[in-house]
Amino acid sequence: MYSDDDIRRLTWQCRRGMLELDVLLVPFMEEAFAELPVEDQTRFVKLLDSEDQDLFMWFMQRSEPEDPDTQRIVNIILERVQPD
Repeated sequence: MYSDDDIRRLTWQCRRGMLELDVLLVPFMEEAFAELPVEDQTRFVKLLDSEDQDLFMWFMQRSEPEDPDTQRIVNIILERVQPD
């Protein structure tokens, strides 16, 4: 669904300027994004529109997104870096 140009653009968008976010988002984009179902890819792209402070709070599990789709992709990313 996503072209090579889209992938490059999205990878660039993962570089947030906050190290804590960069170490989560960039590897996720490079290693897991392509294997996600299209619906979850769309959720990830939408997630990238979020504010850095919100992302930080969600990934540090200090708060949760109100939107269930956003919560789903946050959980997918957290499960990847914090497996059981």
